[in-house]
Amino acid sequence: MAARSPKPARIDRDAFVAQARALVGEFSLTKASLTAGAVGAAIETDAGRIYTGINLDLACGIGFCAEHSAVAEMLKFRETVVRRMVAVNAERIVAPCGRCREMLVQVDPRNLDCEVLMPDGDSATIRELLPKAWLEQLLVQKRA
Repeated sequence: MAARSPKPARIDRDAFVAQARALVGEFSLTKASLTAGAVGAAIETDAGRIYTGINLDLACGIGFCAEHSAVAEMLKFRETVVRRMVAVNAERIVAPCGRCREMLVQVDPRNLDCEVLMPDGDSATIRELLPKAWLEQLLVQKRA
């Protein structure tokens, strides 16, 4: 049996936040009210890889958060477990919305233990931010 390679060391908080911040720069699309890039996100997977994304703000609510595009990038590489995440706008770190919190849990329930960087140097787990996550597998188990 081959030995597992160790997980890469985590980059420090400031360098991690800087990866998300480097993506921020809102720009207009077909008209001024349709924009992208106001928020940037970075996620670090359990394997130590970092994936990034930006938000898309469109009419009728069909856009998505920066966390969604970072998760989609991660999934392209068949990873599901997030070790740490951050989202930022032009002014500060922003907490993930409820939709993003639920998305992470539904991608992989182990993401309940993901560290979320918060404003003012704080952090919390998804479990703390979403104490009663809606999990499809629990609903299916209760029906069986």
